[in-house]
Amino acid sequence: MTHLRIFDEAGGAPLTDTRDAVAIADALAPIGVRFEQWPSRPLAADAGQDEVLEAFAPEVERLKAENGYQSVDVIRMVPDHPEKANLRTKFLSEHRHSEDEVRFFVEGEGLFTLREGERIYAVLCEEGDLISVPAGTRHWFDMGPSPRFTAIRLFTNADGWIANFTGDAIADRFPRHEPAEA
Repeated sequence: MTHLRIFDEAGGAPLTDTRDAVAIADALAPIGVRFEQWPSRPLAADAGQDEVLEAFAPEVERLKAENGYQSVDVIRMVPDHPEKANLRTKFLSEHRHSEDEVRFFVEGEGLFTLREGERIYAVLCEEGDLISVPAGTRHWFDMGPSPRFTAIRLFTNADGWIANFTGDAIADRFPRHEPAEA
């Protein structure tokens, strides 16, 4: 289930801990993060990029029209992906982008952790969740040790995901994503 925990930058127990989607959207809105839940669509487990994009075409087209996204693709991670350890390590480092980072989780889950001011927002996104992290927001992503997700990504830059790493080790002080199922 989708989950938001808000921490003080120093760490410790969460200041906020909720699984309520409306409360999550309300808590993220003041820092410019868009959070929505889209209805599930029946898809085959091995559905390719074209099938996934076709299933969610109305929502994707709405976002493209609202925000000028030029490029859309689908990423799929599975537990036996040969680069899973390297990719997990790379995404765990705090970074920023010069454009919004937009992800819609078609299936599976991943943990986006955002730093804004003195607060850390840990957002566990699952099937049906859309998150849009504003350009310039410091954040990191943990797909877990046995990643399993399919996500639609939207970009304004045709080259796609370009990260600017901050060099700050803050991500090491906060909980990692350890899904219940491996």
